[in-house]
Amino acid sequence: MRIEPFLLEREQSIHENRVGVNLSESGVHPLTVHELVGSEDETRAVLDLPLSYIQTNGTPELRQAVARLHPGTGEDEVEITNGGSEANFVVCLHLLEPGDEVVVTIPNYLQAHGLARSMGAHVRPFRLRRDPRSGAYRADLDELATLVTGNTKLLCLCNPNNPTGARLRPEELDDIARIADKAGCWVLSDEVYRGAELDGNETATMHGRLERVVVTGGLSKAYGLPGLRVGWVVGPRELVDGLWSVHDYTTIAPGALSDHLARIALRSGTRKRLLARTRSLLRENLALLLEWGQSFDEPLDITPPEAGAIAVVHCAPGTSSLEIARRARDDEDVLVVPGEHFDLPGTLRIGIGSEASILQEGLARLGRVLSELS
Repeated sequence: MRIEPFLLEREQSIHENRVGVNLSESGVHPLTVHELVGSEDETRAVLDLPLSYIQTNGTPELRQAVARLHPGTGEDEVEITNGGSEANFVVCLHLLEPGDEVVVTIPNYLQAHGLARSMGAHVRPFRLRRDPRSGAYRADLDELATLVTGNTKLLCLCNPNNPTGARLRPEELDDIARIADKAGCWVLSDEVYRGAELDGNETATMHGRLERVVVTGGLSKAYGLPGLRVGWVVGPRELVDGLWSVHDYTTIAPGALSDHLARIALRSGTRKRLLARTRSLLRENLALLLEWGQSFDEPLDITPPEAGAIAVVHCAPGTSSLEIARRARDDEDVLVVPGEHFDLPGTLRIGIGSEASILQEGLARLGRVLSELS
């Protein structure tokens, strides 16, 4: 198997810690351990924690905490992984074989797309299309019904969507479940942005809508805890057992410290506090972004996210988003992501999860580049 380069992750890895302002991040400003834990007693308990191996699929306590996010789920239907990326990886590695057909939502974080191609699968794009009146991205389920056939092995969703911030409604998820069930395929629903909704209403989950569904998530985006590298898979017990076997060949086990802190994060009261922080930060920063977009002689065309710490800025016709991103990095020392990394050329993805002062400084720098190019 020849893994194709993951250009988005490589570019971010090279530049995100070198630039003066990083607007490429897709999560919210991270918490410190003390901010997460709170009390001095619990902080001391964390410092006294033995850094030993833990159960390789995650402690029962953490798997129970994740299971509670999906009522009716047991701990043996949960696998804890090192980040949501590993969750998606072990699912694809377990399910896909050369020649399989995979339908992937586009635009998207292209991990599953790249993995499927590298594993010899045939990938068919299912495109979210922009409504010319509202500017929002919506799913065309009539088109999806023609793309998912009896030959389809896996349908990959990202809900809420990265990079557009669009959400699939419960009735849309029901329709998708019927389409997938009729074809007999699996659905992989990456739901890592659940909890980061700007209106405060948690996005509906694909879990429980059909038998062959796998949901992945984690603490990196909505919770502001990317450094813990805690992700998870929720699915049928037999499938999760198979994923555990795959996990034995990858990172083997989550870190003991990360598992412990994740259990704290998923306590009911702590979870509510973390998600409230995220939503408040995103609402404030989205207002700053939209105000900035209106400050140009020709106001920018921006798609506000329904959920997630990211927004799509549509470039003027005839301009290259790759060139804008390069000049922003080289001339103004600010990092943004060109839409080509999501199969959405002609756009920029702007992270709005940083502290407000950082966002404002980054937008000022990016604005100078856009003004020069216009």
